[in-house]
Amino acid sequence: MIIPIELVNHYPWLPSRKKHYSDISGKDPSDKDPIEFISEVFSKDFGIKIKERLLILFNAAFENLEEISDYKIDNLNIYVYLLLKILLYALDNRIITNRVANLYSKIAYSELKKENDSNLYYICQDLGLNIKYYDPPINYGIIRVKEQHQKLETNFALYFIDYLKLASTLRDEYRQLVHNALSQGYVLIQNKRLIRLIQEYVRNKLLLNETKDKVSLKEFLKKILEIKDFKEVYDKITEAWTERKEEFEFVFKIDFESKENILELYPPCVGEILRKAKEGRNLIHNERLFIVWFLLALEYPVEEVVDLFSTMPDFDKEKTYYQVNFAKKKKYVPYKCLTLKSLNLCMAKKYNDELCLEGYFSKELGDRKNVTHPLRYTRIKQYRASKEKNYTKKQLNKKNE
Repeated sequence: MIIPIELVNHYPWLPSRKKHYSDISGKDPSDKDPIEFISEVFSKDFGIKIKERLLILFNAAFENLEEISDYKIDNLNIYVYLLLKILLYALDNRIITNRVANLYSKIAYSELKKENDSNLYYICQDLGLNIKYYDPPINYGIIRVKEQHQKLETNFALYFIDYLKLASTLRDEYRQLVHNALSQGYVLIQNKRLIRLIQEYVRNKLLLNETKDKVSLKEFLKKILEIKDFKEVYDKITEAWTERKEEFEFVFKIDFESKENILELYPPCVGEILRKAKEGRNLIHNERLFIVWFLLALEYPVEEVVDLFSTMPDFDKEKTYYQVNFAKKKKYVPYKCLTLKSLNLCMAKKYNDELCLEGYFSKELGDRKNVTHPLRYTRIKQYRASKEKNYTKKQLNKKNE
């Protein structure tokens, strides 16, 4: 199925782009050699407009904006999208990539909310989703709020396998399959939630891991920066980032890097969140609550906990400071291990952590005991590290005697 070109111009991440624009768009980032593709784009009359749109997009991401007020819908979107992917690869910066992907996907979400059901259905089909459309909509439940009843109805049902694929990176509890209505293997889903899943698809299309082949990247960058117009865009983006990056630095990690590797004292559930934060990846609500409560329980200063969130795409320093300070006053207790497991935040198996999986030896009980709380994990690790340090110190003293 090939959807109308107008929809492809609006949403260049759709697979049908490759059919409508087969001359420039096949494999990502482009069917042609990137050097040839970029040279050709900037040789066109619309090259100046492309540069302007790219810079607006990056600057908006750096400014923490969630939309671009004068967002254009035309065939130039195709070139912007492809050049955007090339730029993100060339910049090779996870924080920038996450911020841009977050903004771009939110723009897509905002635009998709304006679409009629027919276009939304075509978009889902183009994405290869197994989806059903009901007209009129079907009722599938009732929400009771105080004395008022609200009927749940929808035009869409998404096959559960496709639903799980799209929702795999969205770990909010209400998205779990068990909390959604199913009918013959299809998840009954309202428009807003369906669009949110598509937004996550768009975000993931732009996420690129930092390349491990730095030599090839350096060679590619050397060639690509010979193109004057591309170099101009690249230089302006890096200049803007240099001016703003101090606001997004992972201060928490820098402050403690000079001491012992403190991350080794933390359970894998905490380490996972800290790694995601360092990379500028968005954290779900429960991850944010947990890491704040955990660090405050260890008496970390409010300012340093706030700095942890500085890499987040939606970071607002004043708002974050208020929320962290409020949590400190309330003295919230971090989630225990059982709760972390129920929220899919336990990372013991992922990192094959021995202490989490096998527990620890208890002299009082004469056998092994399971770790039931991340703070308990940290205390055990600190105790072991202290014993090892004292032992090493004694051995050195004996040698020096």
